[in-house]
Amino acid sequence: MNSFPSVNNALRYKTIKRAFDLALGMLLLSVLAPLMIPIAITIRWTSPGPAIYWSWRVGACNRWFRMPKFRTMHQGTPSVATHLMRDPERFVTPIGRFLRKTSLDELPQLISVINGNMSFVGPRPALFNQDDLVALRTEKGVHRLVPGITGWAQINGRDELPIPAKVELDDFYLRHCSFALDVKILSMTVFSVAGSKGITH
Repeated sequence: MNSFPSVNNALRYKTIKRAFDLALGMLLLSVLAPLMIPIAITIRWTSPGPAIYWSWRVGACNRWFRMPKFRTMHQGTPSVATHLMRDPERFVTPIGRFLRKTSLDELPQLISVINGNMSFVGPRPALFNQDDLVALRTEKGVHRLVPGITGWAQINGRDELPIPAKVELDDFYLRHCSFALDVKILSMTVFSVAGSKGITH
């Protein structure tokens, strides 16, 4: 008997979350299109290759999907997490550092939010070859969550955090997720991005 309210609340939260993602995603994509177009043109103009880079990521229930970002690295860069690269700065394009520092490289992920592969808030999607991160998330049950553009770990350290610490923060979000917490995370993300907090590369 006592489980029904929590189940109903979970279903209600998922419904509200998806409706919010879809509405805000479509709104932001239409509003930000005039900004995204010149960014794409500048990327193509300053380095050879496509403006958008698609990478295989691990989504909800460990299903892979292709996630778009504005390309900040030169073509031929190894498809590994930045912290695993030797001298990653040599791979960065002329405007790549600026795009990463301002998080403008994340804007194409609005497409993934609209199609349901991502949410605005959730654990950051792991690369397909980040086996250690995927294993720890699966152990904690975090893998059941839809990955997000931002998340609890993002506003509490981001790139500066070791993987076990990230997973602990992801687990906290799993156990406390609510629409109110999502709004809090989105609000705090604005301040984190404004100060480039936790971005190492």
